[in-house]
Amino acid sequence: MGFGDLKTPAGLQHLNDFLADKSSSKGEYVPSQADIAVFEAVSGPPPAELHHALRWYNHIKSYEKQKASLPGIKKALGKYGPADVEDTTGSGGATDSKDDDDIDLFGSDDEEESEEAKKLREERLAQYESKKSKKPAIVAKSSLLLDVKPWDDETDMAKLEECVRSIQADGLVWGSSKLVPVGYGIKKLQIQCVVEDDKVGTDMLEEQITAFEDYVQSMDVAAFNKI
Repeated sequence: MGFGDLKTPAGLQHLNDFLADKSSSKGEYVPSQADIAVFEAVSGPPPAELHHALRWYNHIKSYEKQKASLPGIKKALGKYGPADVEDTTGSGGATDSKDDDDIDLFGSDDEEESEEAKKLREERLAQYESKKSKKPAIVAKSSLLLDVKPWDDETDMAKLEECVRSIQADGLVWGSSKLVPVGYGIKKLQIQCVVEDDKVGTDMLEEQITAFEDYVQSMDVAAFNKI
């Protein structure tokens, strides 16, 4: 078995045909020492028309600085490749049928290699999940302007505002306020607040503010803006 002489057009053609349905760049296989052995036998990038081989060459070239960490054991070049191509490099030697069946350029040479590849994937996945979990979560917030109306012009507006500000909740921050005339000597309380959308809603605010029924007639949302 083998690819033949990978420094010749015929050898590169055999490599290209072999790689037509085997590609580590698609995630179907994990690059191994088998790739390194074949890569080192190729004199340079395959021509553009041999696109399977060129794609594979560029992918394996990216592992040059870390090739020692790839799984598997590098074997003689003649032990890799299609079974129907004669090894003309002199590197293959005599092999029995069991070796031919077990060797796959991109597959695992043995159970140990498969476990190493699996462990590498798991480590990289764990690193990715760790980085992802450290990213701060985005908290959705809104700025509200509330109109709180009293019953009449005799309502103690200072006490009304005190009641409103006494409402405390996780995700609620009260801001500035002012009294706005509405007619007949009556003034309404206009007060700002910032809320975390997942924790505080306008329905909850209305329910708690109007609960001060001795002072509050109604509450309306005058302005609502996402932050």
